[in-house]
Parts: sequence; structure tokens; C-alpha cells
Amino acid sequence: MSTPTIDDGTLADGHWHDSAHSRKGFFTDTSICIGCKACEVACKEWNRNPQDGTFELLGSSYDNTGSLGANTWRHVAFIEQDSERIEKARESGRKLVNLGMPTIRPRTDESAAAQPLDGALGAAAEGRTSAGLPTTPELNVDLLAPGALEPTDLSNVDTTPPDTADFRWLISSDVCKHCTHAGCLDVCPTGALFRTEFDTVVVQNDVCNGCGTCVAGCPFGVIERRDDGTINTPTDRDDRKAADMDVPNAGTANKCTLCYDRLVEGQEPACAQTCPTQSIKFGDRQDMVEQAHDRVAELHAKGLTEARLYGANPNDGVGGTGSVFLLLDEPEVYGLPPDPRVATKDLPKMYANAGIAALGMVAAAGLAFLGSRRS
Repeated sequence: MSTPTIDDGTLADGHWHDSAHSRKGFFTDTSICIGCKACEVACKEWNRNPQDGTFELLGSSYDNTGSLGANTWRHVAFIEQDSERIEKARESGRKLVNLGMPTIRPRTDESAAAQPLDGALGAAAEGRTSAGLPTTPELNVDLLAPGALEPTDLSNVDTTPPDTADFRWLISSDVCKHCTHAGCLDVCPTGALFRTEFDTVVVQNDVCNGCGTCVAGCPFGVIERRDDGTINTPTDRDDRKAADMDVPNAGTANKCTLCYDRLVEGQEPACAQTCPTQSIKFGDRQDMVEQAHDRVAELHAKGLTEARLYGANPNDGVGGTGSVFLLLDEPEVYGLPPDPRVATKDLPKMYANAGIAALGMVAAAGLAFLGSRRS
């Protein structure tokens, strides 16, 4: 029995309602992304995308690609936030994530008044035993020596993580959204963009004429025409220059295909398969949304109330996206539009207004003609 991929309200978008495949998508959990860029490298290698200029880091971040584009279909952004931004976030009611790494340091008078510890550390600090949990050995101790793992007195050791409220990193792996109502697909004049049986949006480079209409039609700025590399400024390093690259499909629009060639073979996209922390999850879009909601509830239960979803709302301006994101701050912080709208959303209203205006002009011309006849 065939499984519809989406509700009847989006039939006009050309979805494969009689497809035996369910809609596929990503769930990118930025709360566990470590910024390794394995997804970005795997995407480039599998799709044979050319490099973005040379390998010189940008001045704005630990990054050399900058953003999504024709050559970079997965982009890992490093968003550095200082104390001023954190204070503004606190004022708006968001609770921040403390990314400080725990260390052990001598207890001071200031830290002695800290809240009591829970769990094994709290038990050790109070001289109690915590059944079933290992104790913490002293530093610079041979763990294989006899007695090294005996209970240790931690009463004079402060195990509270350092306060890093003045700085944090937000790390996010961005990708094409594969919108329910895809603006790039709507405005393409040649039919180069099409919707697959998995409800993903793919460019046919041999059909694309490079007009760039789709570039203006994407509310996320994802799709881009591929240049020959000569517009990138080379650096003084001896890395391979951008102008020396082999650039396939130059002049045509390019973006993430959600590894369509892998999907038809029953494989998952290269980025999701490569991600070491499972920050990028792939599967049926409905399952991804359910996992995303469960993850947000889990983070909220832990006190991380700033977690929110992006792209899971079917009532937004693009009908929801195939790529769902869990964010730890406002969408604008990640360079995402807070309320994306497909470029063709208001076309019916625009056509109606144009028709009314045309009728008004005809009526005015008719009245002017009749008035001149009477005079």
C-alpha cells in the first residue's frame, strides 16, 4: 500500500502523494555538535564539490567556508558569544548553556559557601559512601597501583565546574531546508529543480540555464550559482589556489540534494553517516520531528529552557522544512530568518490586486471617454 508523503493541502506543490516512500529529512541537534566539520568534509568528498577558495581561516570565526553556497552544501558555523550578548539573552528570559569543562581545584572561602553537591561527589564530600559508584582517585596517582582506587577524602577539594558565563560557543551544522513549499522550485523557469519521491528538492544541472531565479526565490539564501573560482581572493600561502580547481557544472545552481543518489540505493546521506556525535540524524521526517520534540522536552527538564525547534512548524511561511533544527538561541543568532516565507506565497493576492487595479484603470478610462463625448 502506498504511503502519502504529505497532507492534501500541499498537493499544488507537486508532492508524490502516491509514492511508496515516506518523506525523508534531517534532525540536526546543535546542542551536541562539537564542530569537527566531519559532515562538511564528507559532503564535499561524496559530491565532489570544489573547495571554497584557499584553506585560510576567516577573520570572523574558526572557519574557511563562511556560509552555505554552491560549493558548500553543509556548513558548520561557530558562533562566539561574549558577556554582553549573554546578558542580553538573560534579560530576554533565556537560560544559557554552560560549556565550561569541569576541573578540580582547591576549595576557597568563596566556594565553600557553594550549594552542596549531589550524587557520588556529594557523598564523597560529606564522608558518605555512594553504593555502586566508583570513587575519584587523587591526581598524579598510578591507577594500577594497589589501593589506588580506595575511597578518597574529597572534603577539601572543590569539584564545582568553573563559571564561564562570560563566554560560550554555539556550533551549528546548517544545510538546505528542503522546504514543504519550496520557493526555488516554484520559480524555476526551466524545470531544472524537481521534487523527488522522498520529498526532497534536487537540481538537474544539465537542465539548469544558470538564470539565478531560484537564488532570489530561496528565503534561506541556500541555493547559489557556482562560479569558476576566480572571484575568490588567493592568499600568500602555498595552498592550492581556487582558480586551479576543477569546477564541475560551473554557472549552474547547486545545493544539497540530501544525497539523492544514496537514497535510491537505500543508504543514508554522507553527512549523517559520518557525524560522530549523532548530532545529525536522518530518517522519516515525521520520526525526526518526534525525536526533536522529545529532545527539547529532555533539555527543558534539565533546565536548558533556551532550547527550541526550527522548521518543525507546518504553519510557518514555508509549510515546515525537511531539515529540522534544535537551536539554543534565537534563529537570527544562527543566521536563520525568524519567519521564513516562500517567495510565491502572496502570488494569488498579488494577482487579485493587479486584476482589481486593471479593472479600475479600464473603468476610469471608460468614464473619461464618456465624459469627453458629453462635453
